[in-house]
Amino acid sequence: MKSIRKEIGSEAGAAVPASVHTRETAAAPAARTRETAPAPALKREYHGFGPVYDGHSRILILGSFPSVKSRTVNFYYGHPQNRFWPVLAAVFGEAVPDEIDAKRAFVLRHGIALWDVLESCEIRGSSDASIRGAVPVEIGTVTGAGRIRTIFVNGGTAKKYYDRYLKALTGSEAVQLPSTSPANAAWSMDRLLSVWKPAILGALEGREL
Repeated sequence: MKSIRKEIGSEAGAAVPASVHTRETAAAPAARTRETAPAPALKREYHGFGPVYDGHSRILILGSFPSVKSRTVNFYYGHPQNRFWPVLAAVFGEAVPDEIDAKRAFVLRHGIALWDVLESCEIRGSSDASIRGAVPVEIGTVTGAGRIRTIFVNGGTAKKYYDRYLKALTGSEAVQLPSTSPANAAWSMDRLLSVWKPAILGALEGREL
């Protein structure tokens, strides 16, 4: 490669068209702008909507903190690319619920409670990795009211904050399921279902996981 570069350099004395310099010069500021654009600032956000549960709930599925889209629609897993609702529907062999009321009725009908680990935090957009100043939910609101016998967490971030803030309060180990987030692209729908289905159905039937 050294000889090749030397040969190219030896020919570099040829005149370079001015238009080439102009294009390169014009492109440079734009490239620098893209590289130095500041990341969104951390902002204190609040959960904004409560847990879904009733006296018949037997399992609790916890996320970490709602995404921007979920905070906008005021319900769980509102991002259209999140696989949570398609996976859960496939677990029970049903159509994917589309409206919020239908989603709420769906989980309650199957004995499932939904909530998140964090009530508020500083966060950049929907980035779990940016979370600072986390404040956990009052988990006893759900665990003290229903017949919860298994707690699941949707992904590694939810597990991290559950173990940090809630495990001592519930006295229960949470079962970590692979994240349904679109960021977890390595897990296909079929692969997610191969883990979620036996875990959810087994817990509802009272089997040890």
